[in-house]
Amino acid sequence: MSNLRLLLLFLILTLGGGMVIGLTNTPGEWYQALAKPPFNPPDWVFGPAWTILYILVAIAGARTFARGGAASAPMVAWWIQLALNFAWTPVFFTLQRPDLALPVIAPFFLAILVFIALSWRRDRLSAILFVPYLAWVGLASVLNFEIWRLN
Repeated sequence: MSNLRLLLLFLILTLGGGMVIGLTNTPGEWYQALAKPPFNPPDWVFGPAWTILYILVAIAGARTFARGGAASAPMVAWWIQLALNFAWTPVFFTLQRPDLALPVIAPFFLAILVFIALSWRRDRLSAILFVPYLAWVGLASVLNFEIWRLN
């Protein structure tokens, strides 16, 4: 498979999957009514931020898959983080359960960290592409905790 086709496949998987998850699990009035910490970003930031992050995740995934296949250790961490990523939104927004979202986001954050650690020597660029993702999910983890605590 060509690198371009592989990248397109990963873009469809991550960006497309993320869009489907986002459109089918909208925050709604419930989320708007929640008490939020003062450092909560404005709502308009989330769409562009996730779009950029999903593109970076797709590039890293395609590169990692091309180098080691679907079952390499970094790729397994990549698959795990994606599954947890896609699981968090329905738990938090659709089920309206910030308390149950915490045990999803913690291993999600850890899987991103594991991917970075496993990729650092093999493919530094893929590891670096995950650093903004780690920062954003770190912020999301703190926000998730604070929203749970405040409500």
